[in-house]
Amino acid sequence: MKICLVMGTRPNFMKIASLIDPLSRTDINFFIVHTGQHYDKNMSSDIIKSLFPVEIDYLIKSNIEGEINQFSHIMVEFEKICDFEKPDIVVVPGDVNSTLACSLVASKKNIKIAHLEAGLRSFDRDMPEEINRILTDHLSDILFTTEKSAKINLFKEGIKKEKIIFVGNTMIDSLKKTIDKAIKNKFYEKYRLSSNNYCLLTIHRPSNVDDIDRLKKIIDMINTISKTIKVVFPIHPRTLNSIKLNNININDEIIDIEPLPYLEFLGLMAESKVVITDSGGIQEETTYLGIQCLTIRDNTERPITIEIGTNKLLGSDFEKVKKEVLEITKGKLKKGRIPKYWDGRAGERIVEFLKKHF
Repeated sequence: MKICLVMGTRPNFMKIASLIDPLSRTDINFFIVHTGQHYDKNMSSDIIKSLFPVEIDYLIKSNIEGEINQFSHIMVEFEKICDFEKPDIVVVPGDVNSTLACSLVASKKNIKIAHLEAGLRSFDRDMPEEINRILTDHLSDILFTTEKSAKINLFKEGIKKEKIIFVGNTMIDSLKKTIDKAIKNKFYEKYRLSSNNYCLLTIHRPSNVDDIDRLKKIIDMINTISKTIKVVFPIHPRTLNSIKLNNININDEIIDIEPLPYLEFLGLMAESKVVITDSGGIQEETTYLGIQCLTIRDNTERPITIEIGTNKLLGSDFEKVKKEVLEITKGKLKKGRIPKYWDGRAGERIVEFLKKHF
């Protein structure tokens, strides 16, 4: 059996990394393709170096203007790799363009597809990721799920139950592997902060950063919050571009910095008082770490982080976000639990399944 592992963006790297050690302990032949969808140093190469004990076999240089151009370029180049390597299974994680692009190629070439993090739904078709998730799931032969809602969603869409395998969360595998080192480094001291006494902010969704009126409201909100608690703001390239183009003012009290390497970001998150985000993966990581999370989106594809985790979905009610932060600084915290199989062994379960059934 030969397996192709596909990854394209920062969250993908953590998910695929969880498979490397268990695969390396078998006689399964595997190779890794990086589509280059994220190519910024801190969002790509630094993370890969910190997480991967093996070399990346193929890098597709897809830093091309235009989403459709990038999508088609990935497909063309990935087809060449498949023709040369002839994998039996292509493993695709998450919901980014690389996930769907490589799934389409594999499907056309009759290569089996395994989808990591299958079945998650925001039920918002305006999100590009939602389209990617749905199409990838319906192309896939094996659907590895992270939480109970995913199985329900897939059943409703007519996916056969024998295709659906509950394995847990591969993001948590990578987190567990690195969290002790991340905390030990005390990265917050680099910014003259104290543990459990600052807010970490991340925003990158088109609905938040391409809608300029909404982005201005978010920055106004953070400017106000920074008067109550220190705010660290690693700025995504997409967000930075919108801020600069529209001359949006960020308060001097806010520590605005470039995207961080995975280890440093994880350390800052683990020691923060509260995280404000629109990221899906961060909703999961904060739930595992027990950190308060305020999600500024109108929906989430990870409902378990709200049902039993530390996440609260606040949409665009930025006044409520400010009130929640104030309550959190006063010690009013949401207690959470870690979901089933978020235990650092999801990658092992996936490899065991592949060994047994292929």
